[in-house]
Amino acid sequence: MARLTVRQLFNQWQQTDLSPRRGADGRRLGRKDGGEYVQEQFQRRVFPELGDRPVRDVKRADLMAVLDAIKAEGKMTTANRVFADLNQMLRFALKRELIDRNPLDTITRRDIGGPEAARERVLDPTEVLALAVALGEAKMSRRSEVAVWLILATGCRISEAMSARWEHVDLVKSKWHLPETKNERVHTIHLSTFAVHQFEVLAEIRDAEAAEKRKKDPSIKASIWVFPSADASTSVCPKSFGKQLADRQRPTTRRLKNRAKRTESLILSGGRWTAHDLRRTSATMMARLGVSGDVIDECLNHMIESRVRRTYVRDRRESEQVKAFDALGAHLAALLPGHSGVDVA
Repeated sequence: MARLTVRQLFNQWQQTDLSPRRGADGRRLGRKDGGEYVQEQFQRRVFPELGDRPVRDVKRADLMAVLDAIKAEGKMTTANRVFADLNQMLRFALKRELIDRNPLDTITRRDIGGPEAARERVLDPTEVLALAVALGEAKMSRRSEVAVWLILATGCRISEAMSARWEHVDLVKSKWHLPETKNERVHTIHLSTFAVHQFEVLAEIRDAEAAEKRKKDPSIKASIWVFPSADASTSVCPKSFGKQLADRQRPTTRRLKNRAKRTESLILSGGRWTAHDLRRTSATMMARLGVSGDVIDECLNHMIESRVRRTYVRDRRESEQVKAFDALGAHLAALLPGHSGVDVA
């Protein structure tokens, strides 16, 4: 056990702490992806240098060298995340007496990537209109194009969109049920006419793909996922969708090998934007339409900060949410007339 390597420690940490499970109180523990993201980061940045090194032999200088290499790439946020995960893994080892001390115990985020400024990016109406034109030239999949409008119309998180299942979508009642959310607060989104249209487009894509596959195998069924992976065995990874957007917001000189060629196709006048910025844009649009802050919080399924309010106030303001989503959908439909896949009759 004394010669346990960094890679072996990671595997033990992942199986014990990162795997998703339920605690005695019913709350979700671990990480939703089972530590897949942190594993990818470690395989790329930590294991090549330290993976086969005995944990007890790893010094602070070794870990700082790994983190400094990430900082040298200008990726401060990534440096902070890798630092946090390394620290958590080493604390796991310390509690189990696999190491005598945590080499990072005197290091803070300020020593790594520094404090992270909260993003405030919001797309203004002219950028939303420009985005409709840009998506037609970006050569993304049709599903990915529609995902942009679905997130904007519902204010959902990217992970919620990518993991959506058809069994939870009711286009007759204009409802999208989210049984699994980031804050473990079950949520139901009212679908405006605009949002329903996006799901209808996605349903057409699903049915067309299933019909094509049935030509070879009549037993093939349509995917249960709204955004299925290539083999339809699971849903698309949210980070994959995020990369599609990021890869199309690069100068041509920074195009990554074997990635999107139209690197500048989604660049907007206000600068770099992400899928989460679409969620923030949805909230901002609602506010500008006169929707109150507490209703917007319910529409976006924000966790109520006050524990007392969470315990005693159970009104989710459903009727106000319906009005807010319908107002947002009508605003988007009016803002985006005449664009294929976006216009709503």
